Amino acid sequence: MLDKLQTIKERFEEVGQLIVMPESMADMSKYAKLTKEYKDLEKVVKIYDEYDLVIQNLANSKEILDTEKDAEFREMAKAELDELRPRKIELEEELKQLLIPKDPNDAKDCVLEIRGGAGGDEASIFAGDLFRMYQRFCEVQGWKLTVLDLTFGSAGGYKEIISTISGADVYGMMKYESGVHRVQRVPATESQGRVHTSAASVAVLPEMDEVEVNIDMNDVRKDTYCSSGPGGQSVNTTYSAVRLTHNPSGLVVTCQDEKSQIKNFEKALKVLRSRLYEIELARHNDAVGAQRKSMVGSGDRSDKIRTYNYPQSRVTDHRINKTVYNLPEVMDGQIGEFISALRFTENLEKMQTSGIEN
Repeated sequence: MLDKLQTIKERFEEVGQLIVMPESMADMSKYAKLTKEYKDLEKVVKIYDEYDLVIQNLANSKEILDTEKDAEFREMAKAELDELRPRKIELEEELKQLLIPKDPNDAKDCVLEIRGGAGGDEASIFAGDLFRMYQRFCEVQGWKLTVLDLTFGSAGGYKEIISTISGADVYGMMKYESGVHRVQRVPATESQGRVHTSAASVAVLPEMDEVEVNIDMNDVRKDTYCSSGPGGQSVNTTYSAVRLTHNPSGLVVTCQDEKSQIKNFEKALKVLRSRLYEIELARHNDAVGAQRKSMVGSGDRSDKIRTYNYPQSRVTDHRINKTVYNLPEVMDGQIGEFISALRFTENLEKMQTSGIEN
């Protein structure tokens, strides 16, 4: 760990010199990246410097105890040791956490996409239940959730609903929700009381900006149309809704949230960037293969991650074999317990992979 910390400190000093160089200040993109790296490294270096000072003071106090005859000096050294030893342990734990490889997207806002899967009308109803669950969670976190586009289910809920979430550390928490969510319950449409299993898929994508994902607008076809509501009826007489088609990938994004066509276009473009980023990330993850599969936060939308069993009021997260029996509370947005456990497991895996625990 100390070798890694020393390397980080050397890089911190190097970045500090690069920032003030004329060529860096002339390139705003480069300057912004260096500034961000400097601030990120500064957090680690500050703790490391204190840790290094504590180590030195511990060594000095031990030396006094071993060599000093004066009782008063020995008592002072012993008191300092009693104070420094627990602080050393605290700083070591802080440094271990800081050394865990960070996902650079954790601090970003995100795009949340929920789609009804296998199960017909019940899957759409369940997709609506999941959306309300995330709505409540966002309220508790103080995040802002904005619906961009939706398609209602014929019996309630949504066949598809796409929204954005903005706030602090949004993607870093919501990314664990990507995957297939299953529900086991008696559907409202079931006349004989049989328990059915249905599913809905959740995709959580980091919101990317123009610098990170550059789109050639010559590859994008823009269509406008009137916004629609339940049943397909028009709710707006102006062509404010926007549909973007990315020809190289075949991706289609729609947005009808705003009354302004320009605002809908900007939001649709954000979603398109996020989806294109996801495609590139999937290619990268396929390349690293086994390493990716070891992470609970892989975010593969085809993975079955959680089951909601209504008859037994049971919710099980299959990635960490965690089961709780408070389904009504979970569906009311209390998913923080799952997210904390998933984050802890992923961090532990990262620590073991990078050898930080040693």
